[in-house]
Amino acid sequence: MPTSLPRSSWDVVLAQARSVLGTYSSDACRIFHGRGGCFSGFEHLAIDWLSPVLLITLYAPVDPEDLVWLADQLRSETPCSCVLVQRRHEPKAPWHVLWGTPPVAPTCQENGLRYQLLFQRNQNTGFFLDMRCGRDLVRRLAPERRVLNLFAYTCSFSVAAIAGGAKSVVNIDMSSAALSVGRENHRLNEQDLSSVRFLAHDIKKTYGKIKRMAPFDLIVIDPPTDQGRSFRVRDDYARIVRRLEDWCAPGARIVACLNAPELPGTFLEEIFATEAPSLQLLDSVAAPAEFTEAQTEGALKIRVYRFAVQ
Repeated sequence: MPTSLPRSSWDVVLAQARSVLGTYSSDACRIFHGRGGCFSGFEHLAIDWLSPVLLITLYAPVDPEDLVWLADQLRSETPCSCVLVQRRHEPKAPWHVLWGTPPVAPTCQENGLRYQLLFQRNQNTGFFLDMRCGRDLVRRLAPERRVLNLFAYTCSFSVAAIAGGAKSVVNIDMSSAALSVGRENHRLNEQDLSSVRFLAHDIKKTYGKIKRMAPFDLIVIDPPTDQGRSFRVRDDYARIVRRLEDWCAPGARIVACLNAPELPGTFLEEIFATEAPSLQLLDSVAAPAEFTEAQTEGALKIRVYRFAVQ
């Protein structure tokens, strides 16, 4: 049974939440990132504002009275209509409604684009807030580019690319259900789907098909850390990188992402140097400020490369 904490112990949580809410105009942001290790004693807690829903994610038990009190305090800071709690420390990561009524068709807005949210359906919401900087980057790089979006999931990168003026996008993910959500995300933003493809394929079995569709001017790689036999970052990221030169048009950009806290920041650089030496590192992109990590090695990694033809 979790031990109840003195109310004063929660001041750091409320102060951080108020600070983020006062800084960002977006209706989709992480307002408390205990998982980053910057708030001692609250490493098990994450709180997201997904207007009009407050989502509290727990990675360890919290006293029920503390949870209700915290929700009441946060509700006073936002135009909230529902508080959801997800217990990621329990089998199947169950959800429950702590207060209010969840929206029937929940969405959130980020930089003028809307995305569906999968509350109470999956282990995650289908939309990763820490990748905001990645979506902004892809949107800036997209004009007139042919885009390959690997591990597309619900296609938020694709939505950002089309909004940025991409010529075409090919989305590849092994989950047809996730890609169906991706189609709806494009429709939600009234985007023309004639230049967007959705391929429900295992990427490791699709290398030849990708080469036939090439060349691409912009390639996004954002894999899960571990998809069992389908994909493991430690083993399989290099297998993708070594094929990039065959898929790239001259001057192509590659946005390589990695969200694996156990791997060092040099993991991507070493793979690219070994497997694709003609790709030049241009930039490293940091996660949004509200996702600050005490151990920077564990932070989200985004690297931008350029295919320089010799």
